[in-house]
Amino acid sequence: MSVTLKIGFNNNFISNSYYTKFLGINMNNTLSWNKHIDLLVKKLSKACYIIRHAKTYMSAFSLKMIYHAIFHAVMSYGIMFWGNSSQSYIIFRIQKKVIRIMEGCGCRVLCRNLFKKFQILPLTSQYILSLLMFVIQNRNFFFNKQRKSQFRY
Repeated sequence: MSVTLKIGFNNNFISNSYYTKFLGINMNNTLSWNKHIDLLVKKLSKACYIIRHAKTYMSAFSLKMIYHAIFHAVMSYGIMFWGNSSQSYIIFRIQKKVIRIMEGCGCRVLCRNLFKKFQILPLTSQYILSLLMFVIQNRNFFFNKQRKSQFRY
């Protein structure tokens, strides 16, 4: 069943849209995040290319700085919204690819130790950290000190 809403102000009606971009986050009307992740893949692939070509000239410390400046900043923006998407594994694959490039190892090397070596959080951990930081920064909305216990003993 499809519902068509007509929202207006001063006899001007707002048209329905399937996609919209709000503060750099692309959303569709079903909140599937596919379009946003497709755009992220393009941006992160460019960052991967830059890191691959910078590796021959820079130290591991400098590569890590470049990673945080151009890869991590793009990846973590708005992660609270799209991080639990069914398509987020694509971003994680690109992140593992960049970590392997920074280390200079092959595509079959496990990344767990590389994430530890560079002290970089994997995508899922970054998503959880972002959610926890949001809850801590807005704890007054989640925890009410005035509320008494619901259970009586």
